[in-house]
This record gives sequence, C-alpha cells and structure tokens, in this order.
Amino acid sequence: MLLIAQFLFLLLMLYIGSRKGGVGLGVISGIGLLIEVFIFRMTPTSPPVTVMLIILAVVTCASILEAAGGLKFMLQIAERVLRRNPKHITLLGPLVTYAMTFMLGTGHSVYSVMPIIGDIALKNKIRPERPMAAASVASQLAITASPLSAAVVYYLTQLGGIDSTITLASILGVSIPATLLGTIILSLYSMRRGVELEDDPEFQRRMADPITRKQIEETTATSLDEILPASARHSVYLFMAAIATIVLVAMMPELRTIAGKAIKMDAIIQMMMLAFGGLMLLLTNTPVKKVPEGVVFKSGLVAAIAIFGIAWMSDTYFQHAMPVFQSSIKDMVNQHPWTIAFAMFTVSVVINSQAATARMMLPVALGLGLSPQLLIAIMPSVYGYFFIPNYPSDIATCNFDSTGTTKIGKYYFNHSFMMPGLIGVISACCIGYVLASIII
Repeated sequence: MLLIAQFLFLLLMLYIGSRKGGVGLGVISGIGLLIEVFIFRMTPTSPPVTVMLIILAVVTCASILEAAGGLKFMLQIAERVLRRNPKHITLLGPLVTYAMTFMLGTGHSVYSVMPIIGDIALKNKIRPERPMAAASVASQLAITASPLSAAVVYYLTQLGGIDSTITLASILGVSIPATLLGTIILSLYSMRRGVELEDDPEFQRRMADPITRKQIEETTATSLDEILPASARHSVYLFMAAIATIVLVAMMPELRTIAGKAIKMDAIIQMMMLAFGGLMLLLTNTPVKKVPEGVVFKSGLVAAIAIFGIAWMSDTYFQHAMPVFQSSIKDMVNQHPWTIAFAMFTVSVVINSQAATARMMLPVALGLGLSPQLLIAIMPSVYGYFFIPNYPSDIATCNFDSTGTTKIGKYYFNHSFMMPGLIGVISACCIGYVLASIII
C-alpha cells in the first residue's frame, strides 16, 4: 500500500508540474524528489546528466544554425515544395515537419512552418485542420527517428550496453520507416476528416464578421520574401555534415575506438554537436549574442530543466520500487510483453517529454526482463502527450489556424490531435514490431 501511495504522490507532482509547464515541471519535480528522499526515505539515484548534456549539445548547435539563418533557409525550401503542390498539403505538410524534426532532433521548428501550412490550405479551400493537426503530430512522432534526439541516443546507450549488436543503424532501421509510414497513414486519414471548409459552422461564423473576414482573406504567411545571406545556406550544409558524420562514426566503430576502447555514442554526439557548432559560428561569422535569443535555444533549455527534475524524481521512485514491481507484474509482462507500451504511453501523457519517458521507463522495462528488440519496436509509444492538448506545439497550431477548424473540443479530449496521434503511434508501433523481428 505504501508503494501505491508513493506512486500516486509521484503522479500528483507530475500533474502539478504539467499544469505549470516548462521549467515549472522540472522544479516542482524537485519538490517531489526532496519529499521522496527525506520523508519517504528513498535512496536518491543519479541525475540524468547524459540526457541533459545531449540536449544541451544538440540545442546549442541548432541554435547557432537558427542564428545564422539556417532555419529560415530550410523553411524557404520547405515552403517552395509546399506551394508547388498545394493540393497535396495534407500529405506534404506532415512530411515537411517530420523531416525538419528528423534533421534537428527537436519538434520546436514546427512554429515557423505551421502558419505557412495553414495559409496554403486556406488559399486552396482545404480544411486547415487536416494538414495542421497532422503536421503537429508528425513533428513529434519523428523524434524517435532522429539520430540527434535524446530519446534515441538514450535507447542506444542503454540497449547497446546490453547487446553489442544493437547500433544506431539498427535502431534507426526500425524507427525511421516505422514512424515515417505512421506519418503517411495519419496523413491519409486526415485527408477526409471533418466537413469541407465552406461547410464548417465556426468558419462561417468568423467569415460573417467583416473585420475577421478581411484578416482571413488578406493575410498571407510566407518566408519567401526575405533575402538570406550565403551564410544561411552554408550553416545548413555544416549542420547536415554534422549529422552525416555522427551516423558514419556510429556505423564504423573502429573510428571511435581509441587504445582498444570504444567511445560511447552519447559522448560522440556531444563532441560533434559542439565542434560543428563552433565551426558554424566561425565560418558563417554569426554574432554570438544572437544564439540565445532564438526559439530553439529557449525551448531546448526549458526541456533540459524539465527533464532534470522529472527523470531524477521518477528514477528515484522506480529504483526504490523495482523489487516489488519485478515480483508483482513480471508474470503479466512476460505473458503479454507489448503491454509495456501502454505504460510508456501513459507516462508520456503526464510528463510531456519523450526523452524523460525513455529515461523513466526504459530501466523499468529492462528490469522486468523485456527484450531490446521489443523495446525498439514500441519506441514510438513514448509519444503520448498529444492525448491531453496542452503541449506548446499543439496549442500554437490551434492559434495559427485563423479559420477555427483546428481546435480543442468542448469536452477537452475531442480535440484535433487525438485521432492523428493515436493512428500515428499505434501504426508506428505495429510496423516497428514487424521490422524489429526482421532487422534486429
């Protein structure tokens, strides 16, 4: 009974933190950690230093890319693709946000491209909810496919230490096609969701107001009217070179073996991101003071602080409760191993972070004796925070849709992101299960 009460306390701290969001989630988890240690007398575990350093290294390099104009350059390429194929915006929009997250390791780039997706849909009389909600979900689903994401690297360091045959290539060989196909499936579903734009009552209500009608008809969101310096293009080339170098080193262990000992991939990623960030800063002559002013830097720092508190508090509880968990639920998990995906999904709903969910639940799953093959297959289940529509990208997407079709419903859970999210995660896990049995 005491462990159950302590678990409910853990959920309460996560819930209170989630209501504050961002940094609040991390520091309120610190309160929970303090109570766990000094009142519940749990032995504190180590803070999630590795995950935090990966996030900080990737965010630093991506922030320099943003300051150099590289993100705008990528956005202009994406916009040209979308505007050349406006009728296919519901399929191409999610693929664009998926690709940007894949390259950057973070879904926060969605803020820049979402107004463009909405504008293209509106100008072509396509219900904006269709591409916008799907694009928001796709931007988060791609995190488990990015070689730069903290969730993927944490999986690699934990599972690679158990089974030396598990490499970055084997993990991405499952997660990339699984999440990409999941994105395509949720996009295909979105093509016919909801009534047509001209039949939507909320859109008609807004168009009845002359001021709102003028704003909707005359506002155009675009990035193509800005002339970028050559340094913007060069910064993107350098960032892509960093990704290619990381993948190359991961696939060729001899490159990272010194004195007979292999350097861990988490350290490789940290070194590469810092080094290429430095090269980018020097070769593009980007002012250092612009780096911390961008959206990527601020969002990444907030994510690191949130994970700091969440993962430390959660890990302390689960390490304390692990002996009881192993004896009480091991039989159930052994009979139905896939049920661990529900646990991961549920945790993600509460803590709004895939890296923190992986850091919290992967040791539990390994402690229960689950195979690395299964855990790679169900990796997309660490994305469940679309379920409660309070994640920043989902809220921003609703705000960017001037027609009101992308929304949080009257009953809170009947929102625009629910079905695309469920379809994307479930299909990605199912496809991943098949691929993992073949590849790993």
